[in-house]
Amino acid sequence: MFYEEIYSMFRKGRTDLKQKLEEIRARAKAELGSVSELSELESFRVRVLGKKGELTGILKSMGGLSAEERPKMGQLANEVRQNIEKMLADKIEELKAREVQREIESMPVFDISVPMEAAQGSYHPITLVQRQCEAVFKSMGFAVEEYSEIVTDYECFEALNIPKDHPARDMQDTYYLENGQLLKSHTSAAQNAIYKKYRDALVNQGKPIKAIFPGRCFRNEATDACHENTFFQMEGVMVDKNISISNLIFFMKTMLSEVFQKDINVRLRPGFFPFVEPGFELDISCLICGGEGCPSCKHSGWLELCPCGMIHPNVLREGGIDPDEYTGFAFGLGLTRLAMMKYGIKDIRDLNSGSLKALSQFTDDK
Repeated sequence: MFYEEIYSMFRKGRTDLKQKLEEIRARAKAELGSVSELSELESFRVRVLGKKGELTGILKSMGGLSAEERPKMGQLANEVRQNIEKMLADKIEELKAREVQREIESMPVFDISVPMEAAQGSYHPITLVQRQCEAVFKSMGFAVEEYSEIVTDYECFEALNIPKDHPARDMQDTYYLENGQLLKSHTSAAQNAIYKKYRDALVNQGKPIKAIFPGRCFRNEATDACHENTFFQMEGVMVDKNISISNLIFFMKTMLSEVFQKDINVRLRPGFFPFVEPGFELDISCLICGGEGCPSCKHSGWLELCPCGMIHPNVLREGGIDPDEYTGFAFGLGLTRLAMMKYGIKDIRDLNSGSLKALSQFTDDK
């Protein structure tokens, strides 16, 4: 019926066709004015501008016009199409703007003057344990020192009674750099510098050397539940006249009791370390399994915490201190393992995982 009407218009002449185009434009304007939902616009577009729409039908049937009338009516038809397309685009923008405004109005009122309850961050468990240890040793008169992670062969080995051909070097898989330096494999690498820094106060003023120096260490070794190639230690030294093993045990038990807020069972096992003589392994009862045995303690009930012992005379002598007059103890406390014990972390690899979900549960005791 629609196309028959169009052919009838062509028979009646160009005036009726022009009138029909104007009617389509006027009707489209009226219909678009009454549309209130975006979903209604698609049916309008198909009906008026689609392949079988009103305007398309007129354009396809213009072949019945004379050669003189065809360009003029084609221009008018395109003008009407462009006009309707513009009205349609404007309507789409108008309705989209209304939807956005409705969403804004439906949102709850937000008072910007009310303080936010921002989520509180947390420190890494190793950082918490390190700060607690530092606070305990500071209260006992120890100075807290920092030292570089990149050291020389002399600092890491030779100054600690480990010459180049010493078999003890095979005990540590060290990361060497191209320039001959290395990533420190233990915090003991700072010992020589600490002795030289405080030597004058010890000798001339009688002030004992009491210092701790925490830091990150690196070893090229396989990882498992209780070993990592990147870990944290805290070296501690005390040098004065008449220092003995009893002093070492007292300071270590005091520190552990403060960190865990309870008495901790410890034991000393004989151990070989070139920079101490005699040397010991200080173990604590595994707090994860209660001493019954688990993967973290290799089912022994004890967890190796730190090597320690009386500073070797050669190490004191290398630091400019007379070993015949002064003695001292040194220890290398494993902060990573201490954090595992305090917070019940069963796998050391979790500490380096970067999982915020896992690490955010730890908060400062204060």
